[in-house]
Amino acid sequence: MPPETPIETPTRRSRQKSDRRSALLSAAERLMAEKGFAAVRLEDIGAAAGVSGPAIYRHFPNKEALLVELLVGISTRLLAGARSVVAEADDPVAALTGLIEFHLDFALGESDLIRIQDRDLAHLPASAQRQVRRAQRSYVEIWVTVQREVHPDLAEADARLMAHAVFGLLNSTPHSMKPLAAKEADQGRSRDVLRAMTMAALSSADHHTRSAVGQYQ
Repeated sequence: MPPETPIETPTRRSRQKSDRRSALLSAAERLMAEKGFAAVRLEDIGAAAGVSGPAIYRHFPNKEALLVELLVGISTRLLAGARSVVAEADDPVAALTGLIEFHLDFALGESDLIRIQDRDLAHLPASAQRQVRRAQRSYVEIWVTVQREVHPDLAEADARLMAHAVFGLLNSTPHSMKPLAAKEADQGRSRDVLRAMTMAALSSADHHTRSAVGQYQ
């Protein structure tokens, strides 16, 4: 008897659809990071993902929809992750340490998305840009709140400036050294260096803030 043809169950179909969607997003992330949003065609993304013709449009109507999924998605995940870190921490110091580790995970693991966000955010529709900006502001405010819980004398404006400085350090460094940090051991060393630099920067800024406050007391 000939072998039975596998039955195309709804579960199997939905899994295949999800896999194709994930493949398209992965290809879009890689190509947009490499070439820029404007230089990439939807057909290029489909070819890289092994999805061609009308099948592409069953998942995304245009490449703007892919960009929305990538940038709104990562902003939402960052915010949710930071909230989870703080909620699970035993105290403010543990929360700040957890936030640093969480952002290190993001910076070292999502360098392509960081590049796309820095360069191509303006290509998002206005409503999606507002979503990203709201999530980013909320993410910053989590850092501001936790820093001020650790250092009660720290002014809100200083805490916000320090948070942005940390993001600048962590987000820019991993991508610039990506070719050098391909090996797991190199990634570990990079993480150790970035962690130490972040802790030193936060401690130094807090020390200078306390010194400045002391001059006026």
